[in-house]
Amino acid sequence: MTDIKFAAIGINHPHIYGQVDCLKEAGGQFVAFHAVEDDLAAEFAAKYPEAKRVADPRAILEDAAVSVVLTSAIPADRAAISIAAMQHGKDVLTDKPGMTTFAQLDEIKRVQKETGRIYGVLYSEHFEVRATVEAGNLIGQGAIGKVINTVGLGPHSLRLNNRPDWFFERSRYGGILCDIASHQFEQFLFFSNAMDAEVVSATVANRAHPEKPGLQDVGDAHVRTADTSGYIRVDWFTPKGLPTWGDGRLTILGTEGYIELRKYIDIAGKPGTDHLFLVNHEGPRHIDCSQVERPFGRQFLDDVRNRTETAMPQERCFNAMKLALTAQQLAERGTEWAR
Repeated sequence: MTDIKFAAIGINHPHIYGQVDCLKEAGGQFVAFHAVEDDLAAEFAAKYPEAKRVADPRAILEDAAVSVVLTSAIPADRAAISIAAMQHGKDVLTDKPGMTTFAQLDEIKRVQKETGRIYGVLYSEHFEVRATVEAGNLIGQGAIGKVINTVGLGPHSLRLNNRPDWFFERSRYGGILCDIASHQFEQFLFFSNAMDAEVVSATVANRAHPEKPGLQDVGDAHVRTADTSGYIRVDWFTPKGLPTWGDGRLTILGTEGYIELRKYIDIAGKPGTDHLFLVNHEGPRHIDCSQVERPFGRQFLDDVRNRTETAMPQERCFNAMKLALTAQQLAERGTEWAR
């Protein structure tokens, strides 16, 4: 069905390509985009010639035919774009992090409640990774019993020469736990079957890049609910010899077994991506998840049509970012970034 038209405002992070593809594959029609940067716009327009580039975002916001606005703008700018979209009657699907401050989160929550619009964050390490989706399917079927602990690792490749200036400015990217660890906080809530959690401890540091004082190149956090606990580590230390951008992993411990995801590479030698290892009473086995359906786009567009919350509960969406912001704040106490 192509009854839902969507547009993009702000394309600064390449995740915008995944956002567009997610909704296009689900039947959405991509009609327009706004980008200030000519170089980014040229590459983007070449990939999506069906979408018209507009000079003013108001051309999108005031177009009654556009139902959904995507944004992957500079992280500090995403909240204002999302708020404007909701105030113009649009549903929102933003890249993570959806915001960089508690004030932005509070305002987004206020406007979402006031307008009744859908505010979604496309946590790609969950919703675009088939192995993560299949882990949820297996746990729902009881494959490892009740989940009691998760360990989420999100290493990324820094590629210093390919990053824009804003990437190294703490006030613009939001800090490493707010930014890339938001993926892991959302997954912890999802696999804990919880809407909220507590941040027990958190740290951030710049261990090896003194020439970029705004960069945090490593961060970690401990989290818990009444029934589960979790550890999260994110970093910018992917070695140059790894043939992908990061060896992202997730281990989920249950009362009757455990699952390990090797999302983007199996360094033990199995080819491809989306590797799931399951160990339970039946023994250990490897599951190739490369053909697993990713339902998020379909569910999100159904939510737009039906005003439901099947893709992701609104409360969990907000609280994943609340946890990321809380961990970031806790980690920065007494550091140069807190000043």
